[in-house]
Amino acid sequence: MIGHFQSCLRSIQFLTQPSISRALFHASSESFTLAPPVESSYFSASGHQVVGQYDIDVLIGKVRVGSGHEEVFQCLMIDRECNAIQLSHDLVDKLLHRFNDDWKSALGAFKWAASRPGYKPSPQAYDLMVDILGKMKQMDRMKDFLEEMRQGHLVTLNTIAKVMRRFAGAREWENAVRIFDELETFGLEKNTDSMNLLLDTLCKEKYIEQARKIFLLLKSHIAPDSHTFNIFIHGWCNINRVDEAHWTIQEMRGHGYHPSVISYTTIIQFYCCQCNFHKVYELLDEMAAQGCPPNAVTYTTVMSSLLKVEMFEEALQISLRLKTAGCKPDTLFYNCLIHVLGRAGQVKDAAEVFEVEMPKIGVSPNTSTYNCMIAMLCHHAQQQKALTLLQEMENSKICKPDVQTYYPLLKSCFKTGKIDSLLSKLLNDMVNKHHLSLDISAYSLLIHGLCRANRSQWAYNLFEEMIRKDITPKYRTCRLLLDEVKEKNMYHAAEKIEDFMKKL
Repeated sequence: MIGHFQSCLRSIQFLTQPSISRALFHASSESFTLAPPVESSYFSASGHQVVGQYDIDVLIGKVRVGSGHEEVFQCLMIDRECNAIQLSHDLVDKLLHRFNDDWKSALGAFKWAASRPGYKPSPQAYDLMVDILGKMKQMDRMKDFLEEMRQGHLVTLNTIAKVMRRFAGAREWENAVRIFDELETFGLEKNTDSMNLLLDTLCKEKYIEQARKIFLLLKSHIAPDSHTFNIFIHGWCNINRVDEAHWTIQEMRGHGYHPSVISYTTIIQFYCCQCNFHKVYELLDEMAAQGCPPNAVTYTTVMSSLLKVEMFEEALQISLRLKTAGCKPDTLFYNCLIHVLGRAGQVKDAAEVFEVEMPKIGVSPNTSTYNCMIAMLCHHAQQQKALTLLQEMENSKICKPDVQTYYPLLKSCFKTGKIDSLLSKLLNDMVNKHHLSLDISAYSLLIHGLCRANRSQWAYNLFEEMIRKDITPKYRTCRLLLDEVKEKNMYHAAEKIEDFMKKL
């Protein structure tokens, strides 16, 4: 089958030639420098030492942002304190997550860990490293890692999923197909699950025509299931061809499968994006008539779409419709409801949902729930209440803050002018206490805010850090910063920004 599949793929030009083979933020005036981790971050709110936290802080503190991966490796190799640390899979995973947007530091740290006597990286660590390299468009290094994993018999379908997604996301969909074609060499099977993985990868990146051709080649060898057709329904909707999505539902029935809640909800989502709520309500009624009632995801999809077009009253009616239908709400539904109430200015009602209704019916909040509440409170200038919720979240055993948690809080610092005090503390907590890696959105928010707050030097230092971490600033960020440093007569900085912009 493999040879037949390869020849068919080549005949429609599917395959190309084979090629597989720390930081702590500290702001003083306008500075933005690296400082050692503070001791308080080693302990939880109860005063108990957090297992491995000290070790993570030590390792992060040794890595200089912007160093090459070999420099990071050598730095850790010759450091006695680092080499006295007893490695565990959990510690290495946390270290890699910390460097999620800094592939050089992640690769150097991974190689150092792998070189340590008595320690062997877990398959999860390899998967994470593959994903980081693919995310940062280091495709050749990602392939080298995959080859190393192949030789060590560490490749799982989860690994393949990450590699395919990164290839397709980098517009190298042919390489994603080749990976599927080589599955047996990784010790994996070509079956319905792996076929669906390839089709889903291609459809999500809008290569649905190619996915369809591959499916037609494979279906005589690999039986499709209901998920296969749901993948195509999503794919057609993703490229605004809803008629083909409806046709796929008929094809699905022809293969003996009944359309599911997922099938209908995908098409409902398409109509929501088109603001065609008449068709949405028609489909909701059709689902009930077909004995396939909407679930919490369906209602959340509709409510979220009404929220986007600021149809708050209709969105709240959807909430009532869910409860009337006897459908049990979930955390995602409540997250959306809180957002709707916040946007509608009903802050007290949102707080009641969070504090009373959710606990009453046994629905636990997650990080996004807290993020919704914090964003709402910041939007309504209730910064202190937002900070109280942040502290509650930090003490929670259910969830912890992520980068999104801090966005509205950082914005509120610029609105209130609390830059030297609160902004510095929040940044310190993000990087040192929670080991969050700033992404392009966080850097952009900070640079724009600092420029407007007349903190050009601090903003420029952030710009330089982005470059060292291979995170490319957006053009408008460069333009804003360039104008600011020129106004401050920072000629050297202006020259470096201009040189960088020429490469964009």
